[in-house]
Amino acid sequence: MQAHPERTLLAPGLEISRLVCGLWQVADIEKDGSTIDSEQGADALQAYAQAGFDTFDMADHYGSAEIISGHLLKRFPAGATKPRAFTKWCPEPGPMTRDVVRRGVEERLQRLQVEKVDLLQFHWWTFEHPAWLDALHEMQAMKEEGLIGALGLTNFDAAHLGLALSDGIEIASNQVSFSLIDRRAAGDLSALCKRTGVKLLAYGTLCGGFLSEKWLGQPEPASIPDWSRSKYKRFIDTAGGWEPYQAVLHAASDIAKKHGVSLSNVASRWVLEHEAVAATIIGARLGESEHRDDNLNVFRFALDAEDHAALDAAFAQTRPIPGDCGDEYRKPPFLTASGDLSHHLDAIPSVYKAEAVPGRPGRRRVSSGSIWEPIAGYSRSVRVGNRVFVSGTTATHGMNRCVAPGDAGAQATYILDKIAASLSPLGAKVDDVVRTRVYLRDASKWEPVSRAHGRVFGDILPANTLIEAGNLIGDYEVEIELEAVIDEAH
Repeated sequence: MQAHPERTLLAPGLEISRLVCGLWQVADIEKDGSTIDSEQGADALQAYAQAGFDTFDMADHYGSAEIISGHLLKRFPAGATKPRAFTKWCPEPGPMTRDVVRRGVEERLQRLQVEKVDLLQFHWWTFEHPAWLDALHEMQAMKEEGLIGALGLTNFDAAHLGLALSDGIEIASNQVSFSLIDRRAAGDLSALCKRTGVKLLAYGTLCGGFLSEKWLGQPEPASIPDWSRSKYKRFIDTAGGWEPYQAVLHAASDIAKKHGVSLSNVASRWVLEHEAVAATIIGARLGESEHRDDNLNVFRFALDAEDHAALDAAFAQTRPIPGDCGDEYRKPPFLTASGDLSHHLDAIPSVYKAEAVPGRPGRRRVSSGSIWEPIAGYSRSVRVGNRVFVSGTTATHGMNRCVAPGDAGAQATYILDKIAASLSPLGAKVDDVVRTRVYLRDASKWEPVSRAHGRVFGDILPANTLIEAGNLIGDYEVEIELEAVIDEAH
């Protein structure tokens, strides 16, 4: 019999349980303003740790979860093997100066009562604000100082994980949604992880309890009272609705009976068997322990070819969740606990500002702050009437730093984020783009650049030209310019 969860090496010196205890329940318990007694909470976590569930995941916004974990960690003397504490820093987009980043990280250290965070994971709301790279570079420096053990990301898509890696950030993990219903992580993200060694921490594996016997053969609920199940019901609806979801449940149930385990064990096992997945995150129920033995069953069997064929047949009845991992936080459909995040994203200040052009009524322009704009005398983007023109844009971060030298695909990803940011202050969106022109240093790099272009414009399909331009100035592999036409309704 399996007595403890399997273990894996997430990063050098960071061995973890493959079942990580997620502490989001703390925020749910404390949402009415009450707080959990820190010592009693630590007692509950210590019981998990003694049973082998010694890896805990939390965040700056999970109520007092960091404080409770800090009380647990203080119980272990210097030199003793302590439980692993992962946390997340989820700042609002804005300038990520050295002081801002260090205050954010130091708060995590103080609340956890540690000198080093085992794994610090970073979430960013909109890649149109480029300061996420500033934050990661400062966190990288703090890692090198010994204040951070390993760096992780949360809800990053494959393109921006790849960009971070190409820009010199040492990333150990990316925490994303991954389940029998939400299979996005099995695509580009897993392929990138295979190439780079980054590991996935999978959450939502049981879809808030929807992937269990409780819902097998049951009618669709008319309403959902709690935020977690409301979130995952949105995933079910987007994947095709109740009937295709039930087909997945029935397939998983048949497999569970075959192996003598629970349906939830099958759901977790399917995720854990993916090469890129280091661990799944399960909800830690403070003061409750009866589900631990059932969770251990996930390590007592393996899925065979017949099982995978049955699940694949059920998957074929569903619709893929659109986009890549993390898109649910940045674009419709917003498959999050709070639903539509448009109001939140619209409230985030643009990194660029539009200004009127003197002597040209109705004309506005945007500068990105590049060192070259005042020297050469041009704007990043200009609006005339309902048309917006965006200058040839390179992967220049801040005044003059080249992002991801040598990686044309990563540079294209950064450029397209920068262009989107330059459209917004002028009242335009990526959806308004009607023409793009792409200039390559080396035509052999066309595919990663085209794929980056396709991720942004695959549904918009503007007119496009792609040419080899030869040497571009500096270390740039690609330059992109475009034009947009704003509908009269805007």
